[in-house]
Amino acid sequence: MTHEPRAESPSTTAPRLGKAAFFDVDGTLISTNVVHAYGYYALNEGSYLGIARRGLTTLANLPLFGVLNLVDRKIFNEYFYRQYEGLTEDRLLTLNQDLFDDVIKPAIFPRAQDLIDQARRAGCRVVLVTGALDFTMSPLARHLGADDLIANRMQFVGGRATGKVIPPIIEGANKADVIRDYCEKHGISLGKSFAYSDSASDYAMLTAVGRPTAVNPDLRLRALARSYNWPVLDLR
Repeated sequence: MTHEPRAESPSTTAPRLGKAAFFDVDGTLISTNVVHAYGYYALNEGSYLGIARRGLTTLANLPLFGVLNLVDRKIFNEYFYRQYEGLTEDRLLTLNQDLFDDVIKPAIFPRAQDLIDQARRAGCRVVLVTGALDFTMSPLARHLGADDLIANRMQFVGGRATGKVIPPIIEGANKADVIRDYCEKHGISLGKSFAYSDSASDYAMLTAVGRPTAVNPDLRLRALARSYNWPVLDLR
């Protein structure tokens, strides 16, 4: 049994709180991740010396990225985004649409748009909640027709990235906090809202709402979904 949003009959009672569908992105809606995005930016930095330096550094750090991603998403994000230090804001904003066209759009899972369209037909506000950077995800949010995007924001000083993310870092338990804040601000019922993720690291995000769903789940999340009788979807 799936747990996809369904339209509800109009009510004659007093106005009720709205509802939203909160979607993780990497692994849930698309098959790529933040490392692919940085690799694209690094390879298109503009100078051969910069490309070579960043490319070698990224390759050398791949095993560490993998370990940190599994152990602690917050530490992973803090460490990973240091790689952006020195990249110019103008260049990143120029490349983000090319990144979407070349890398992200082909990686959208076949049924991702269908699930988002179902959420909209059910009267849900569609919100992407991701640890990726906002300028990287904004073309995807527009393409999918999302109402809002909650993402990490890079700090820029003098037009160059410092390698630091503006707090709060969007990951793990913080996703649950920002979802609660979002619902309070926009008059949305947590109990009537949906959340979708592929990773057990988003357990807090999934349990923050009344209608969690595991999407393309990793082994840990699949086990959790089985324990809590959560619906499981495969968008691939």
